[in-house]
Amino acid sequence: MADPSSYRPKPGQIPDSPGVYKFRDEHRRVIYVGKAKSLRQRLANYFQDLASLHPRTRTMVTTAASVEWTVVSTEVEALQLEYSWIKEFDPRFNVKYRDDKSYPYLAVTLNEEFPRVQVMRGAKKKGVRYFGPYGHAWAIRETVDLMLRVFPVRTCSAGVLRNHQQKGRPCLLGYIGKCSAPCVGRVTPEEHRELAEEFCDFMAGRTGTYIRRLEKQMTAAAEEMEYEKAARLRDDIGALKRALEKNAVVLADATDADLIAVAEDELEAAVQIFHVRGGRVRGQRGWVTDKVEAVDTAGLVEHALQQLYGEEKGDAVPKEVLVPALPEDTGAVSQWLSDRRGSNVSLRIPQRGDKKDLMETVQRNAQQALALHKTKRASDLTTRSRALEEIAEALGLDSAPLRIECFDISHLQGEDVVASMVVFEDGLARKSEYRRFQIKGFEGQDDVRSMHEVISRRFKRYLAEKDRTGEWIGEDAPEDAPEDDGKRKRFAYPPQLVVVDGGRPQVAAAQRALDELGIDDVAVCGLAKRLEEVWLPHDDDPVVLPRSSEGLYLLQRVRDTAHDFAIRYQRSKRTKRIRISPLDAVPGLGETRKQALIKHFGSVKRLKQATIEQICEVPGMGRKTAEAVVVALAQAAPAAPAVNTATGEIIEENDGGSTT
Repeated sequence: MADPSSYRPKPGQIPDSPGVYKFRDEHRRVIYVGKAKSLRQRLANYFQDLASLHPRTRTMVTTAASVEWTVVSTEVEALQLEYSWIKEFDPRFNVKYRDDKSYPYLAVTLNEEFPRVQVMRGAKKKGVRYFGPYGHAWAIRETVDLMLRVFPVRTCSAGVLRNHQQKGRPCLLGYIGKCSAPCVGRVTPEEHRELAEEFCDFMAGRTGTYIRRLEKQMTAAAEEMEYEKAARLRDDIGALKRALEKNAVVLADATDADLIAVAEDELEAAVQIFHVRGGRVRGQRGWVTDKVEAVDTAGLVEHALQQLYGEEKGDAVPKEVLVPALPEDTGAVSQWLSDRRGSNVSLRIPQRGDKKDLMETVQRNAQQALALHKTKRASDLTTRSRALEEIAEALGLDSAPLRIECFDISHLQGEDVVASMVVFEDGLARKSEYRRFQIKGFEGQDDVRSMHEVISRRFKRYLAEKDRTGEWIGEDAPEDAPEDDGKRKRFAYPPQLVVVDGGRPQVAAAQRALDELGIDDVAVCGLAKRLEEVWLPHDDDPVVLPRSSEGLYLLQRVRDTAHDFAIRYQRSKRTKRIRISPLDAVPGLGETRKQALIKHFGSVKRLKQATIEQICEVPGMGRKTAEAVVVALAQAAPAAPAVNTATGEIIEENDGGSTT
């Protein structure tokens, strides 16, 4: 625990101007990012008497080992820089909202020749019009199914579209009137694009125009005694109205707004957002976060706004944002939102009327989300804490192992030997930290030597990163140590516990590797599959945990995850090796020209029979490369015949490259 006075800047060093500041820990990792109108006044608040600080702030300043800042011109620039740094450095003491799932959007791909209506998740793409987000993908599909009667826009994938273009006949939707069948030329690209744009206009809230137009057409058809046409138009109107009923009118003035509500307690906060477009609720989403910093409702709202609109531009930022509390720098936040939209954005608290009533509904949703989250997480937190405490007690550790790394070796009869490393933090898998290894020190099957090599390589990298990233502090720091940028580094964090998949020999090899590197603050254990015994270095007898132990269950889950990860990597390597082609030995022959050769001749068998002159006829093939191809194919050993395992017959390749 650091004393904040040991790294407190002198008062005259801190500028009295807007800026963004970063606290770093002893390993030079950025642990907190903040902004201020006056850096001097804000930073002075962190260096008060520790007893007067909020407990979370006190934890942050005692974890930190240094502070630095960047001066900016305006508060808007400070807001933007703060968002960028939080996203870049992922500081552990900053509030970060994360979606509890990837919300689906209704998307219209206006960037294609024939725009497509589909469900999309993930990052937004340029040239695609989005509506939502929706709570469930089935809600999007129900809406689209109703609207295709009136706006028969393409919904098929690019592959299906090409397939029907080649066949010259439409799919089932084209026959039943729910697709205008641009694949067979029933409509021109321009007419189909106009349909897609009308679909977008309807989804954007301009609904009255289309319904009134259809009603006039229905009346005219009835007057002309075209009753079938009138009935069809009647059904179309009914379909559109049913689609509209799925999004009831909540604001009568056709408002475009986002409503944000926050429910919180001492430890956690839940945020709910309703997206209202054209007076109707078009989407809803929510987040739950731990309050790792001392932050009030206004601060939570500001963080939520950064999360919502940090990557958005144009109409994705609404004209009006309604919140339960205004951020401290309301003017700067409003200006930042206006800059992202390209026009004025109103940021305010609803005081009366329909908007206040709707905000109360959003607030109730936030409270229910927080209550549900706590109900789900209570047992998980208790179970994980108990599991870590049981492991610490069984292995004689001073504290619970918050970071556990597990290693496993995988091979097939001594070939393609690989290893895996999986990471669990606070009892949860951290997949971004998983790593894969190829055994390089020797060939053949030897799990003990393989484990020694992998542990050595992993912790050599840790020591190298420890040197390189500036973890050396004070007078002992090397003169040529580079300045660290604060980002998370691969292998930069040591675990409290290393688990190996195996018994006493594997554990001894892992401990020997750590001893050789001089690492004495990492515990090692092994979990043997046969009796699920836990082996410790230098112990003749294993530790036997009760079968009902949460600690044993966590170790099993860690071990099994590492085992599965290693097997998947080993299988991928084996598959890749089996699929090696004789053409791979040709220097300078890339994947594009390989495919061009196979496409031109139809199969490797025909390519072997080709002359140099015939190979030179392939676009991009010179004579020198053609000669190398002929030599490589001539030297390649004939492949073993494939056998049909069901019948025992040998499968021979025919001239067309298919099998019989």
